[in-house]
Amino acid sequence: MDYIDEPQAEADAENGITNDELEHILSGEIEDAIDYIDNTISPDRARAESYYLGDHFGNEEEGRSTAISMDVRDTVQAMLPSLMRIFYGGEKVVEFSPREQSDVAIAKQANDYINYICMTDNTDFFNTLYATFKDALVKKCGFIKYYWDDAEDVQTYTLTGLDDDALAVLSSDNDVEIQMQPMTAENLHVKMDPQTGQPMASHTVKVTRRTPKGRVKIEAVPPEEILVSRNARSLHDSDLIAHRRYLTLSELVEMGYDYNEIEEHATSEDSFEFNVEATTRNPLMQQTSISKDDPTMRRALYVESYFYADVDGDNVAELRRICTIGDAYKIYRNEPCETIPICCFQPDPEPHTFFGLSVADVVMDIQKIKSSVLRSSLDSLALSTHPRVGIVEGQASLDDVLNTEVGGVIRMRQPGAVVPFTMPFVGKDCFPMLDYYDQIRENRTGVSKAAEGLDPGALQSSTKQAVNQTIQAAHQRIEMIARMFAETGMKDLYRGVLRLVVQHQDRERMIRLRNDFVPMDPRVWNVNMDVVVTAGLGKGSEEERASVLAQIAGKQEQILQTLGPDNPLVNMQQYYNTLTRMTELSGLKDVNSYWSDPAQYQPPEPTEPPKPDVNEQLIQVQMQSIQADIQKKSAELELEREKMMRTDDRMRDKDEADQILKAAEIAARYGAQVDTAEIRALGDRDREVIRNRPQPGPMGVVNG
Repeated sequence: MDYIDEPQAEADAENGITNDELEHILSGEIEDAIDYIDNTISPDRARAESYYLGDHFGNEEEGRSTAISMDVRDTVQAMLPSLMRIFYGGEKVVEFSPREQSDVAIAKQANDYINYICMTDNTDFFNTLYATFKDALVKKCGFIKYYWDDAEDVQTYTLTGLDDDALAVLSSDNDVEIQMQPMTAENLHVKMDPQTGQPMASHTVKVTRRTPKGRVKIEAVPPEEILVSRNARSLHDSDLIAHRRYLTLSELVEMGYDYNEIEEHATSEDSFEFNVEATTRNPLMQQTSISKDDPTMRRALYVESYFYADVDGDNVAELRRICTIGDAYKIYRNEPCETIPICCFQPDPEPHTFFGLSVADVVMDIQKIKSSVLRSSLDSLALSTHPRVGIVEGQASLDDVLNTEVGGVIRMRQPGAVVPFTMPFVGKDCFPMLDYYDQIRENRTGVSKAAEGLDPGALQSSTKQAVNQTIQAAHQRIEMIARMFAETGMKDLYRGVLRLVVQHQDRERMIRLRNDFVPMDPRVWNVNMDVVVTAGLGKGSEEERASVLAQIAGKQEQILQTLGPDNPLVNMQQYYNTLTRMTELSGLKDVNSYWSDPAQYQPPEPTEPPKPDVNEQLIQVQMQSIQADIQKKSAELELEREKMMRTDDRMRDKDEADQILKAAEIAARYGAQVDTAEIRALGDRDREVIRNRPQPGPMGVVNG
């Protein structure tokens, strides 16, 4: 799909270029770009595609080996996983950088939102990047196109039994289209007025609800569909950048064109059927397909051009978006634009020219040489396994000689009529040559079996440092390509997507981000924020960076434990940054699932103690009063007991003194001795019994 354009701009300025003149100039530019791409660039890219697919070179001989060494495919397939991991891993390859202090929070929001648009809204973004990177590695350039799609969410349903009030409320909704349906026996629903008891008006309607759902679309574009001026150095300084394709009339009508105006441009032919690049990628497209009776499925050439022209007559050429239909390139839309919504990814750009080199360009000659050497080796093996023979004409059966069945009999009229020509196997001499060209390929691309961990012999016979250097060299080559992709394509993509959402998103949008719903309103964002590439070179492998971060985290933990959170060296925010960076390097994108940002931490507010309950207070007072009464009663009983004991002791002491006096009188009067010690012991025994007797408690319960 394409943009939903504004009305066509008329080129009727007094001194500006007219529409007819613009159509004539533009058609010449398009034809020249088509000639440049189809006759100069596409053959080279088709040849690279053929090498990648392992097609034959065209020099094969019947009866000889036709083996192909798949060096181009092997090299590209070895690079793609690392590139996809870099761009689809936990790290952000590119991100927005604020130019002013007020843009700091906006830049952070923009990073989250643009990544969400690429990864979530465009669910096929992984395949888009994969296709683009493969095109770039094989065909010099990979192209991505982005645009704003004003698609609507359309829901249609039927409502029955609506009264006049409900119908009025439904009609007031601007997003709803209502079609009254005739009353039938199936949809007849009669409601009675509860007040009057009379039948109420009942309606059956067909409702179509259209909800705007504008989104940014990101698509990979086949390289042969992009037209570039032959003198272009980059996308931004080319006289013409165009996207050509064949669309059905139905698709053009969906884009807003009038069917009656574009019908004359329909054709049954597709020029891409004769494009060598397109047919190499898809050979089946050359087969004749059945004719389609539906006239809306006929195709027409649609070219969306970005061309500099002085339309307003100010003697300064402005960038215009011009859409043409048909082989005559008739202009149907002409409007000003700010940027070209096409991104170009190049692995090895050539200075001062648009097209650089691809990985296939530096490996194709090696593939052809290795294939030739491999074929010679296999031919030698075949000759040594099945040697040629000489026969005496007429003395041996030719059919028996040609029969290669194991144990087959050869009928001869005389001995020696069949003589084998023994050929030694010399193919082993080709193996060093194959290894030599493998080494050349490794030097050119940096991709080797040792770097991929697939060469046990090389890994076992080398030191750890040598192995690490080999792997690091391969990673640096891939990191360089990743950096070029980020600089040539991803920066333009992120900057263009930001511009689209700022210009076209007219309402706040709620998105799910890090397990939380966050509102995004880009209408106030700065579209001129810088886009910086964070995929650096020479920073070591992910394992090395993770190891360094682990050491930093250990030092930070030690400082925080020793000096506390308020120290001059490290704070909790810096420690959080280290932990999140380690989490991202491990490949986990949602770091907030594991760590909370201390900058967003809100300490809990102190809670007021709960107000005491009046009833509980009353019960507590009553219990305290009862306890006090119990203690008072116990003290009184203890005092009484003490008084009783003291009275008892006094009485016993008095009785004891009287007994001693009487004993003395008896001894004096009668001369008889009385044993006072025994009497005193009996008195003391009774006294101890009384003291140790259990006493009743305050509630009348005997203690002990």
